[in-house]
Amino acid sequence: MILKAKERGAAGQLARYLLTLRDNDHVELHEVRGFVSDDLIDAFSEADAIAAGTRCKNHLFSASLNPPSGASPSIENFQDAADAVGRKLGLEGQPRAIVFHEKDGRRHAHVVWSRIDAERMRAINRSHYKMRLREVSRELFRVHGWEMPKGLQDWRDRDPLNFTREEWQQAQRAKIDAKQLKALFKRCWDRSDSREAFARALEEKGFVLARGDRRGFVAVDYRGEVFSVARLAGVRTKEVSARLGDAAGLPMIEAAQAKIAGRMTDRIKNFIRQTELEAERGRKALEFRRTEMAGRHREQRNVQKQAQERRWTAETNARAARLKHGFSGVWTCRGLMPPL
Repeated sequence: MILKAKERGAAGQLARYLLTLRDNDHVELHEVRGFVSDDLIDAFSEADAIAAGTRCKNHLFSASLNPPSGASPSIENFQDAADAVGRKLGLEGQPRAIVFHEKDGRRHAHVVWSRIDAERMRAINRSHYKMRLREVSRELFRVHGWEMPKGLQDWRDRDPLNFTREEWQQAQRAKIDAKQLKALFKRCWDRSDSREAFARALEEKGFVLARGDRRGFVAVDYRGEVFSVARLAGVRTKEVSARLGDAAGLPMIEAAQAKIAGRMTDRIKNFIRQTELEAERGRKALEFRRTEMAGRHREQRNVQKQAQERRWTAETNARAARLKHGFSGVWTCRGLMPPL
C-alpha cells in the first residue's frame, strides 16, 4: 500500500472532512478506539481537549492507506496495515480511528491516531516518520505480492559508493537489517545463472564476490564486512558450488577489501568524515539539551510544589473561616446544631 501521513491539529475539521461524502461514493466509520465517545466528532473533540493540556499543536497523526491499482485488499488487510504503522511509529495502543472511503469501486482508508500520551501528558515524537512509513509500505507490497512502484524500491539496494551526501547520511541513520540483507542477496541470486552474472549483480549493490578462508563463496561490502553467500541467499552450499563453480579464481577476502578501498573516492571518504563530525556535534548538543531540560524540570517541579502548598494553605484557611466559633461551632462540627 502507498502510505502518506502528516501531523496535524484542527481535529474537528478533520473529523468533518473524513465523514463527508463529497468526492466519495461511500464513507464508512469502521473503528473508534481508545476514546470515551464512539462518535468521531466527539472523539476528536476529546483529543483536542486533552492536547490543550500540553504544548503540542499538531496532536494528531493522520495517515492514508491506498492500495495499488487493481488490488482489492480486505478489511482485515487494511486493519493489519494500520497495526503495522502503529507499531513502527510507536503509536500502538494510542487512541485511533479508521474511516473507509470508496469511489468508483476502489477503497482506501484513513487512520488517525492521537499523539498525546494521556498518562504523561506529552506528545509522542515521530522522528523520520516518512522513512519509517516507506519501510512499512515496502513490506506490505512484498507480503501481498504486489508489483512495487519504482518510487518505493529500496534505495539501499544500490551501490553505497554511488550515494549522494544526503543518501549517505540517511544510510547511517537507517542501517540495513538482516531481513533486508537476505532479500537483497536472494534477488541477486535469482536473477543470475552464472558466477559472472552473480558477481555483477552483487557489485551493483556494493559487494565484491570473494573466496573465504575455507574456499567457500563470500561477499565483502564497502565497510569490509564479510557475508556468507549460501546463508544469505537461502540456498545450500552444494547449490552455490554447482552454479558458481570453483572459488579458486576469486580474490581472497583481504584482496576484495583492498579492491573496495581503492574505489572509495575522496568524496565518499569526505562523507564519512562529515558524518562522524556531525554525530559528535549532535551528541554534545544532545547532552547539553538533556542537562538543560533536567534543570528546567527541577525548577518547574519546585514551582508546582510551592503553588500546591499555597493553594492547600489558602483552601484550609477558607474552610476554617467558614466554621463558627465558640459553643455554636462545636455544635456545627458535631452536626447537632438545631435549625433556626
